[in-house]
Amino acid sequence: MRTPLNTFKQAMQAGRPQIGLWVGLADSYVTELLAGTGYDWLLIDGEHAPNDVRSVLAQLQAVASAASALPDGVARPHPVARVPVGETALIKQYLDIGAQTILVPMVDTAAQAAQLVQAMRYPPEGIRGMGSALARASRWQAYPDYIHEANAQACLLVQAETVEAMQNLDAIAATPGVDGVFIGPADLSASMGFPGQPGHPDVQATIADGIARIRQAGKAPGILSTTEEQARKWLAAGALFVAVGVDTMLLDAAARQLLARFKTGAAGAAANGY
Repeated sequence: MRTPLNTFKQAMQAGRPQIGLWVGLADSYVTELLAGTGYDWLLIDGEHAPNDVRSVLAQLQAVASAASALPDGVARPHPVARVPVGETALIKQYLDIGAQTILVPMVDTAAQAAQLVQAMRYPPEGIRGMGSALARASRWQAYPDYIHEANAQACLLVQAETVEAMQNLDAIAATPGVDGVFIGPADLSASMGFPGQPGHPDVQATIADGIARIRQAGKAPGILSTTEEQARKWLAAGALFVAVGVDTMLLDAAARQLLARFKTGAAGAAANGY
C-alpha cells in the first residue's frame, strides 16, 4: 500500500479553490456528520477550540469514516488540523496521528516559517522524529515506504495575522516548503488597531493586498469568512482555500431561527413562563 496522496495540496497546486468549514465543537460525532456534507476541507481547530491530541485523533478518524461512505461524485473532505502553537514536538504528534495538512497560527517571520517546514519533514529535509512504527499516519507500517513518501504529502499552512507578518509576507510566502498562507482577519484587525473590525476599509485593503502577494509568490492564500459576501469577495480576489462558515455559529443561528418561528422574543417567552 502507498501513502495516501494529499488531494487538498494537489488541488491548491492546480489552482482549484477549496471550500471549507471551521469545526470548533470538538466532538467526533459532530465532525463525522459534517464530513458527510460535501465540503472540500474541514478545519479541526486546536487553537481556540477545546481540543487536544486525542480529540483531534478521534476527529481525524471520524472524517475518514464519513469519507469512506460518501457516494461517487461527492467531495471527500480533507482534514486540516490547526495546532495551538507552532512547536516541533506538537507538530510531530499531529503528523503521527495522521494529519497531513497542518495550520499554524501567529507566524510573523520567514525564520519562523522555515523552522515549521523543518518540523513537518523527516530528515534529511527536516527534523521530524522517526517514530512511524507507532504512528497511525503509516498505518503502523502498513505503508512500507511511508518515511520516504510522507514529506511530499505534507502540507504546511501558516497564518499571517499581525502587522509584522504582513510586513514580512513576501518572505514568508517565498519560504520553500510553505504551501499556503492563511490571513486571519480578526487578529489582523486587532493588530492594526481596529479590534473587532475586520471589515474596516484599511483591514480589507491589507487583506486584498496580502492575497495578491501570496499568489504572486506562487503559494495558496486562505481565509475564513463568515458571510457569503466576504467569502465570494476573497474567492474572486484569488484565495484558494476559503472556510465559509463555523460550526458553532451555524448551530447557534439555526437554533435561534427555529425558535423565532414559535416565539416573538426572549421577553415574550419569559412572560409566558417558558
